[in-house]
Amino acid sequence: MSHTATCELQGAHAHREDDHHQDEHGHNHGLVDPSIKRSRDGVRVVLISLGILGITAAAQAAIYLATGSIALLADLIHNAGDALTAVPLGVAFLLRSEAAERKAGLAIGGTIFASALAAGTFAVLRVVAPVAPTHLLALGVAGAVGVIGNAVAARVRVDAGRRLDSPALIADGQHARSDAVVSVGVILSAVVVALGVPIADPILGLLITGLILQITWESWRTVRAHDHQHP
Repeated sequence: MSHTATCELQGAHAHREDDHHQDEHGHNHGLVDPSIKRSRDGVRVVLISLGILGITAAAQAAIYLATGSIALLADLIHNAGDALTAVPLGVAFLLRSEAAERKAGLAIGGTIFASALAAGTFAVLRVVAPVAPTHLLALGVAGAVGVIGNAVAARVRVDAGRRLDSPALIADGQHARSDAVVSVGVILSAVVVALGVPIADPILGLLITGLILQITWESWRTVRAHDHQHP
């Protein structure tokens, strides 16, 4: 066999070997299945937001025990409920199911609504039997913690929800963003009570309840709108 033929044969063999290695490399180290990557990203975001809101609720709970503020209790109940919404949403991402995500979105709305009812009940009881909160500086700090914690959680959830096209995650982030505004009511309660109007605390608790109900409605509309777009 001539030198030229041998080279051509060796070249063809090398080319096939190179193709084989490329195929093998592509098979072993190619792109991860999009559904798996989306699932991992979703679970990671849920865990991050759970940690943020868990720390926020724990800090507020400690301060509530010292202050006895109904406005703070309303915010605390809601933030604790928000942290728990991570459970159905995390399960939905693990299942890689859009239907499960929609159901998680509805479950989140139900959790928010339940937190509003609980907060409203405590506020009404305190209006009937007023008790002025104490440690007002700590109360103001608790409100600030709620503002910061919810703002950060909202940014994480909304950005990820848009990236992953998850209406439930977007709705959860939107209401966390509104929760940051709700927490301002706790700061306002500390200021007004310090000015000598203790009845303002449970009244602000009722206003916070109303805001939570509005958040519930907005979250519901976000999830339902996506259902209509993707039947």
